[in-house]
Amino acid sequence: MADFFWFSDEQWARIEPLLPQDTRGMPRVDDRRVLSGIVHALKSGGRWGDCPEHVYGPKKTLYNRFRRWAERGVWERIFAQLAGVDGVPERLFIDSSCIKVHRTAGGAKGGPLAHGIGITKGGRNTKLHAVCDEKGRPHVLLLTPGNTHDAKVAMLAINAVPPSDYLVADKGYDSNALRSWLIERGTTPVIPSKSNRKVQIEHDRQIYRQRNVVERMFCRFKDWRRVATRFDRNIKTFMATIAIAAFVTWWL
Repeated sequence: MADFFWFSDEQWARIEPLLPQDTRGMPRVDDRRVLSGIVHALKSGGRWGDCPEHVYGPKKTLYNRFRRWAERGVWERIFAQLAGVDGVPERLFIDSSCIKVHRTAGGAKGGPLAHGIGITKGGRNTKLHAVCDEKGRPHVLLLTPGNTHDAKVAMLAINAVPPSDYLVADKGYDSNALRSWLIERGTTPVIPSKSNRKVQIEHDRQIYRQRNVVERMFCRFKDWRRVATRFDRNIKTFMATIAIAAFVTWWL
């Protein structure tokens, strides 16, 4: 088992109560075995058929469980429940990272924009926006097309959690509207001014030095092969991949 992922007893004790209990008909195949296989596939980036059947069971069972629960939003709910247990952090950090879209991810019904795929200088990309705490643990995750400006979705992402004392972001988030909105929420913005701002706004440089936690968070996300490159056509299944990577890496 050394080369394969398997939920530890402690991890399973935390996640098992959060699994759906509305099963109808035949009882589900061993949840721990199936979910461990799903994590193995997403982390290694291999095909579903490459998951060893003697360890995780049939590949069809793994894929169907992953896809059906993705459609129902189960994986995102598990992430949200686990990420909310520690209350509101004093400091929150926001940033985004582009994820390269593989050619196999094209062709989903509704078109690329509907599934979070946009054209940038680097080709087709999906952008992952995240809000994390001082420990680099993600609290909010949001997907947009790769050519979406960070400031356009900042309020939406930040509003998904209660107000923190400080919000730390790079100068890409420097806008009067965002600053005013944060102050109204009771949050102090720690955002450097853009070079073209006529009157530079001071920020707490000591706190800003901690911003690297969000960069390290994205690096850990991209240790998961199916996060580093997007293979999923449907944005729901890709969001499920992101959510699973988040709660397994930080919240179990």
